[in-house]
Amino acid sequence: MNSVPASTGWLWVKRGFSLFRQQPAEMLTLFFAYMFFNMGISLVPFIGRFLPLVLIPVFAMSFMQACRLIEGGVRVKPTVLLVGFRSEFFLRLFALGCLYLLAISGAALISQLFDDGALFEFISSEKPVDPKDLPQGRLFFGMLMAVLAFLPALMAFWFAGPLIMWHGMSVPKALFYSFFSVKRAAKAFLIYALSWFLISGLLPAIFVEILALVTGNTGFVVLLMMPVLALFTTIRYCSFYPTYQDIFEQSEESVHP
Repeated sequence: MNSVPASTGWLWVKRGFSLFRQQPAEMLTLFFAYMFFNMGISLVPFIGRFLPLVLIPVFAMSFMQACRLIEGGVRVKPTVLLVGFRSEFFLRLFALGCLYLLAISGAALISQLFDDGALFEFISSEKPVDPKDLPQGRLFFGMLMAVLAFLPALMAFWFAGPLIMWHGMSVPKALFYSFFSVKRAAKAFLIYALSWFLISGLLPAIFVEILALVTGNTGFVVLLMMPVLALFTTIRYCSFYPTYQDIFEQSEESVHP
């Protein structure tokens, strides 16, 4: 594991944009293929509600592999979406996804201790729930507590996928190394998270509010922003790879497609 200064967090974001710019159409195609695949498996009775979460580590490796191909000057094809399924370590990635689902469920349950179930009702209801109908302030507090509860798990899951698929680690060993590598680079990850919050969270929200005030049509503005949010999400996926590269690769020259 390599040590990185705090400023590296911003460089990860910039390198995510750089990777995307090299093959924007290919990465957007990969992203929308992922979204359509998720929509399809979500239609499976009963388990369709859980499969998209369980398969997150598998699909995450698709974007990691795509970035590795871009670094190597190789064109990214939609078939990269299946790279995790074809891996000899697929069962380990699937097991990792099951743990991911348990961690999210645990965080949601912990939040109920603080918000009287407001968050759980909001995310589990089959009918649309207006946040205004929930206890004032409880939903935000529940979300905050869920995020705090899930944070240690997120640290453990962050690098676990590539450590399993590219380094052949067992699930427990990958979780262990991922947690402590993120902990060691905590300042860089803090800058990284704050940068993305500003770029893909706060600024778009302010832009939506301004446009809504000007046009008087919030629904149209939100619909207009959906492609922008898809763009930022794809670039954010691209920025995951540099975090791995700087901490677990000795140099950019050591990365091969």
